Formats: sequence, structure tokens, C-alpha cells
Amino acid sequence: MRSAAIAEATIPMAPPVTRTAAFGRRLRPFAFLATLVAAWELVCRFWLPVLDPQFSILLPSPSVLLLTAGKMIATGELLHHLADSLRREAIAFLLALVAVPVGIGMGWWRGLHEQLYPVFEILRPIPPLAWIPLSILWFGLGDVQNEFIIFLGMVFPILLNTVAGVRQVDRNLIRAARSLGAGQAALLRRVVLKAALPQIVIGLRVGLGFGWMALVAAELVGANSGLGFLINDARSLLRTDIVIVGMLAIGITGLIIDLALRRLARGLLPWSRELRG
Repeated sequence: MRSAAIAEATIPMAPPVTRTAAFGRRLRPFAFLATLVAAWELVCRFWLPVLDPQFSILLPSPSVLLLTAGKMIATGELLHHLADSLRREAIAFLLALVAVPVGIGMGWWRGLHEQLYPVFEILRPIPPLAWIPLSILWFGLGDVQNEFIIFLGMVFPILLNTVAGVRQVDRNLIRAARSLGAGQAALLRRVVLKAALPQIVIGLRVGLGFGWMALVAAELVGANSGLGFLINDARSLLRTDIVIVGMLAIGITGLIIDLALRRLARGLLPWSRELRG
């Protein structure tokens, strides 16, 4: 007993994790990004002006972009266009959720899959951008046309992942539920849907990303507000700083949306291995 106590006393204790160390650990994933931004700033300040002063206009430095973004946020211009884009994205996302029950039906009933699969496989390879001329003729320029294009960008990834999630459900779970007397509705709701949820969430994440890209393309052509409109309008004025600020706003917002959805999914489905990465 005495030797064990002496051995425990001689074992060095791990130092406690301080707030500074924890904060540094959180910032570690952004180290490479910070290096890229610093290199970008140095190139724009010292190298591009030597090659051609015109390059400083075509590729503004991060400090210039920060000033431009600050002015646009202060005037409310950037937030106004961002809010319009997010509103269109949210409406289209709610409409695209129809792919979840349709995908569950296609994954569960073979006859329904046989009838709908050819239709979706003909429509799926058509890029949402190819629908822009028709959508303008059908809906005119405005929110409905934009939301239709975003819907097309979202619905197929959600549908395919839902079908795959249902078909990957462990058949032993289904047999066990049936042996316990579960009916068709209870089986779909309490077993199939819950087992397929991780794959459905992945489809929602992918769909939101594709919809966000389709939204910007739709706003470049058929909108009078939004981040896509902002980029196109700044291009016509040769304001490359505003163009890049709009592009960065798109990327950062897309990252925030994906992180928020991942965190929500981890909270609702802590047992899922697919959502741990």
C-alpha cells in the first residue's frame, strides 16, 4: 500500500487546461486560412503594384475589402441583400422538404420507385441554370422565379439521400418490429424514418449548399436584390471590391448555415456515426 501511494505521488499530474489553451485550440483550424489572408495582403501591397498598378483595382487586398464590407454593413446595404437571399433560400427549402416523404415512399414501395425513378432521372441531370429562361417566361422576374430555381437545386439531393437512407435501414430492425406487431404506419414512423434520419440530414445539408449556389445564379439574371444582384451590379460599375465582398458573404453564410445544421443534427441525433465528422 505504501509503495503504491509513493508511486502515485511520483507520477506527474497533467497540467490543467487553461482558458488561453482552450481558446488557442479553437483557433487552430483557422491557422492555414490566416496564413492565406496574410499572403494575399502582402502580395496586393508589395508585388502587384510593381507588376501593374491596375492589378490593385482588379484584386483588392483584404484590408481594402474589410473597409468596403464595414461601409456596406454600416449603411445596411450588405445586410439588406443578404436578408433577401436568405428569405428566398428559406422559402425554397420549405418547399423542397416535399422530397422527404416522396423519398421515403420511393425507398419503401418498389412500385412507386419504378414509376417515379425515370421521371426524376430525366429531370435531375438538367442544371438549374438551364431552367432560368423558362422560369422567367413562367413566373417573370422576381422572388417566385428565384425560389423555383433554388427549389430545383435542392430537391434532388434531398430526394436521393432520403431514398438511400430508407433502403439502407437494417432489415433485422424491420423484422423485429413486425414480430412485435408493428403496423405499416408505425413501422415507417418509428423504425424506418428514425433509422434513415442521418442520411436524410446529409441530403438536407447537400441540398442547402446546391440551393445556395443556384440562388446566386438566379439572382444574377432575374432579381433586383440579393447577393447575386449585388455582385452583378458591382461588376457593371467595375467595383471589384464589392464583387469580392459579395462572394465572401456567400461563402461565409453558406459555411454558417452548414455548421448550424450539423450542430442541430448532432443534438437531435447524438447516436449517429454519419454526423460525427
